[in-house]
Amino acid sequence: MASAGKKNFQSDRKPPGDRLSASFTDTADSTIGVIWQMSQEGEFNPSAMDEALDKRRQLRKNFRPSFPTAALAASPAVRQEAASRTLRRRSTNVEKSLQLLDQAVGTTPGPVLRMARTPASQLRHTSYTPRPVPSTSQFDVSMTLGMTPAKSMPLSQSMVHTPAQRPPSTMEMFTPGGVTEDITSTNMSLLLEEDPGLAASSGVYTDFMQCLRGKPTSKEVFELLDEYQQVCCEQVSLLKRIVKKVTTVQNKFQLTLTVLQLLQQEKCTWRLLFSMYKDRIQSEFSESEAMMTDLVNNNVSERKIVEALFDREASTRQSQLVIDWLERNAADEVVDFYEKVEFYSQSVCWENTLHTLQQGTGLAQGSRALVTEMDPDAPIRQQRLLADLDKEDEVRLLKYIFTYLRAGQLEEAQRLCRKCGQSWRAATLEGWRLYHDPNMEGVSSELAPVEGNPNRDVWKTVCWRMAQDEHVHMYERAIYAALSGNLKELLPACESWEDWLWAYYKVMVDSRVEQEIRTVRGDRPLEPLPPAYWDKVLTPEAIFKELQSSPHDGVKSEAEEPFHTIQKYIILGDVDGLIETMSEWINGDSSPHQHLVRFMAHLVLFFRSIGVHTKDELCTAILEHYVRTLIDAGETQLVAFYTATLPLDRQVLLYAHFLERVEEHAERQMCLELAEEAGLDIPTITKTVVENIRTRDQGDFKVGVEITAALEAATSEDDRRKIRAIDWLVFDESQRAEALKQSNAVMRTFLAMKKHTAAKEVFAKIPTGSVDVINRQWQIQNGSAPLPAEDDNAIREYICIQTYIMAHDEFNDWFSHFHHNKPQRPKLQEGANFTEKVKHEHREQEYKVELSRWHHTLSSQTEEVVTKIYNVLLFPDGWMVDQRMESLEDEGRTHQLDLLRQLCLPTMCLLLHTILHQTGRYADCMVLADTIASEQHQLYTVFRRDELQRFLQKLRDSSIQLLDQNLDPLGYQMSS
Repeated sequence: MASAGKKNFQSDRKPPGDRLSASFTDTADSTIGVIWQMSQEGEFNPSAMDEALDKRRQLRKNFRPSFPTAALAASPAVRQEAASRTLRRRSTNVEKSLQLLDQAVGTTPGPVLRMARTPASQLRHTSYTPRPVPSTSQFDVSMTLGMTPAKSMPLSQSMVHTPAQRPPSTMEMFTPGGVTEDITSTNMSLLLEEDPGLAASSGVYTDFMQCLRGKPTSKEVFELLDEYQQVCCEQVSLLKRIVKKVTTVQNKFQLTLTVLQLLQQEKCTWRLLFSMYKDRIQSEFSESEAMMTDLVNNNVSERKIVEALFDREASTRQSQLVIDWLERNAADEVVDFYEKVEFYSQSVCWENTLHTLQQGTGLAQGSRALVTEMDPDAPIRQQRLLADLDKEDEVRLLKYIFTYLRAGQLEEAQRLCRKCGQSWRAATLEGWRLYHDPNMEGVSSELAPVEGNPNRDVWKTVCWRMAQDEHVHMYERAIYAALSGNLKELLPACESWEDWLWAYYKVMVDSRVEQEIRTVRGDRPLEPLPPAYWDKVLTPEAIFKELQSSPHDGVKSEAEEPFHTIQKYIILGDVDGLIETMSEWINGDSSPHQHLVRFMAHLVLFFRSIGVHTKDELCTAILEHYVRTLIDAGETQLVAFYTATLPLDRQVLLYAHFLERVEEHAERQMCLELAEEAGLDIPTITKTVVENIRTRDQGDFKVGVEITAALEAATSEDDRRKIRAIDWLVFDESQRAEALKQSNAVMRTFLAMKKHTAAKEVFAKIPTGSVDVINRQWQIQNGSAPLPAEDDNAIREYICIQTYIMAHDEFNDWFSHFHHNKPQRPKLQEGANFTEKVKHEHREQEYKVELSRWHHTLSSQTEEVVTKIYNVLLFPDGWMVDQRMESLEDEGRTHQLDLLRQLCLPTMCLLLHTILHQTGRYADCMVLADTIASEQHQLYTVFRRDELQRFLQKLRDSSIQLLDQNLDPLGYQMSS
């Protein structure tokens, strides 16, 4: 029971709506009341106050029941008599809503934050849900730390006031352009994809290229990072809508969720890069380390001390940036509670307990007797309980407050406390603000309001002790641990890697700030902090090592995730280590996700743009891996742009490799146009493409190897690919000389394999008049100077091949006419009657006419084919023989030309002999022998021994025919 000096609610009650929380000025038996009273005394003695508080705490402890532990245990079902008048006035629909809420929350504190319509078991952070994307102004670190680094930073926005602003009363999931969350036909089609997440995010590649192309200069690099973040935000919004529609049991759900989580982490990483490197780059233009300002005097305020610290120490300032970044990330995911969950019908604390007291039923509950007074310390002082519903609401409220504190939204936490009738708790959260009296600066006729807590050291000591109290709920201890720098009590409430990192950095910065204040301030002795506050010395490197070896399995596992590893290196400023790690990922057994590769490539380009050059070979390998990823993903229009970021030699090899896959004429034209826009070396690339294709699976030139009939007749698909490759060189007239050289090389291979049809197709790829084009292009660039030997020899070789193809085609025509077009003599059947004999005579006359016509055509074709073959054999200065020697002779080509002469010329000679012999021109066969033996042409040098023996055997047959005609073996008239 309450003491006589205290009012009893059963005798003097106020309506719930009129009740105010305990005031600091009230004479109440509460810790806060005592602190307030003693701090207002004329001669304030912190030690005496501390002793008094310890005595009061010990006295309460002796009479304290197990309120915190009992109150925080699983709450029993709601009893009818525990309902307040307000609750009884609620409609049936509201009761159903509460039941649904109770199912979601359970008998233990439910998750404060949630992913809308997504199973919590599938999400990494079951505590967070999405919220609107921050604007550019929100993203600017100056909003939290002010101007960095050299300019004075108004800590009223970071260390003095809450970093984040109050969110709007109604928060909706971000949808770009005001798009609603209804499923569109596009989204529906995405759901049908094997991997909806990857399909939905395929546009990210193009978006990033457009951003990079639109902000090409280093002056716009931070605007570029902002655009990167915006692209990720839009994609995350789309994927969240898709996740809602995908059945959780499907494999598609996990695939989509993986992409969603990657893009969420990427968004946070771009934000981290923005804040950290903006500060680092600005620091380079300011003094490296300003000398510490002489602040040791009695008039300087705590806020000014900390402002000077942040202005002077880049490490401390950047540590605060990490905290702000982590809080902003958490703020993005915070759900707006006010419109979705109502703790109380009115702004009344513990309304169910209050209702019970008003009804006079609190004493009738036996061992479950409730408190009889409603001040904040009543449950502890009286060793009594709260109503079950109030206990549940209290735990949820504490978790909500901690969540807001984790998101840097302290003002929202205070607003929630006031909304729930706990203004006293909101007041306890106010004491952290740094003290500053602007009236001490300069002379002004008007008094300015004093900011902050002048006795912050006392408040902080009390917070530390409260965080140490094991009887207080975990979340309440964590709240005051975060405000007092108590890492041990803060970590149990942290669940994820980000939470732990925030806790460590929060404590590290708090310790450094406190150290600075206590070093500089000399106006009065400050309340000493416990030794445990100073025991743990934290550094960024040590923090990340502890996270990697965390006893929390989830945190330890998350520390190894790619984006967390990248964030670690960014925070530490270890670019070399970051590049080496990313290089290991792309060279590992399993290739990293496409979006991670995209991020790594743009990260490398970001470092280049700000002048951070490190591990150039590894950076090139990362960019090259991204280009290959784009090629494999079919992002044709992006390949040229990113290929241009590579060194020149890698540009040629990689883009040539890409073009080898392009078959359609229109697509080839587009790829060349994109390459031209990107500034690639198109002539070298297209040359490399053709060389790669024509040399792939190229057989050796061999003489004397029998080639099967199938190989002679068929043109394989590989041959077709080599033929189509020539198209790469005929788009541009300036490359016509190279087109000629590559065509010659392909035709040499086909002629050696006796694939004459394929060689003709290659020849047809070269436009008519190409020789004139080559000469004209040369004259435009070099005037009347002669063509280089390489081009001159290529033209000569082209004409040689043309002559050979024409001869071969003419022989095919002759052969077809000789063997297939000769008319057949009609036959008269035995025993034919008179009519049949008349018909036979008529057919005989027709046969003679056709035979005469055949002989005439044969004679004409024979003259033509003999001329064409002799054009090959007697080609000026030798068929396939270069006339101008190059300074750097291609030995491989020269060898091929020699072998081609050995393959083709003997064949031409044998074909010509066949024609002459079968047409009865035996004397001309002897003339052919003289031509072969001539020292002028030296055709005999290209014959092998077996070929000469075969040719001589054919000459023998012709000589015998001459002898039968009464001529000598050489075709001359024999003397009588």
